[in-house]
Amino acid sequence: MKKMIAAMTLILLLASMAMAQAAAQPTTQKPVAQTWGTQTPVASAQTPAATTPAAPTGFRKEFLGSYDLLCKKIVDLATKMPEEKYDWHPAEGVRSIGEVYLHMGIANYGLSRFVGGTIPADINLKGLEKSKPGKAKTIEFLKRSNDYVHGVIAGLSDADLEKAVTVFGKPTTYRGALLIIGMHQSEHLGQSISYARNVGVTPPWSEDAPAPAKPEVGPVKK
Repeated sequence: MKKMIAAMTLILLLASMAMAQAAAQPTTQKPVAQTWGTQTPVASAQTPAATTPAAPTGFRKEFLGSYDLLCKKIVDLATKMPEEKYDWHPAEGVRSIGEVYLHMGIANYGLSRFVGGTIPADINLKGLEKSKPGKAKTIEFLKRSNDYVHGVIAGLSDADLEKAVTVFGKPTTYRGALLIIGMHQSEHLGQSISYARNVGVTPPWSEDAPAPAKPEVGPVKK
């Protein structure tokens, strides 16, 4: 009997030591992915996969087709413009060539707020128009602002276009706000073309265009 009690005591003692040793060992955790100061758990089987936004349809598709063409012309013209001409302006107190380009990029961010956009945290628009960052950075800023607007519009739904919004004190809809964005770009593209002609720069799309055919003139009747 004494041998049985001693054996049971030894078994309990060994079990207690094993449990204490296991508790002392550090537990392993799944790694955590760091993204911009926040912690996002690594995707698991329960995490839904990211879905690709549907391609724009209807008015959004038509608008982006026109808007993207405007943006391409603006960037092409800014690229062809010699850097030494970026400070040229037609009169005192009027935006220079470079300032007009920056103004268009700034407006892209500002006007997009009327359709749900938010200015990225790393973009500081204050004083940017007069900052003279140089040709390369100006073009980089233009491109990024154009891509930003495209992304905001592509992220809307067709139903969002009917949402009410007040733009510069006037009631309209998201659709109306988009028209204002396009109109603003068109206005300053025209201004930039005029500036370019004044400094002897031909818009690149005009160079590639075929010369208009001369009208045929028939014999003059007497």
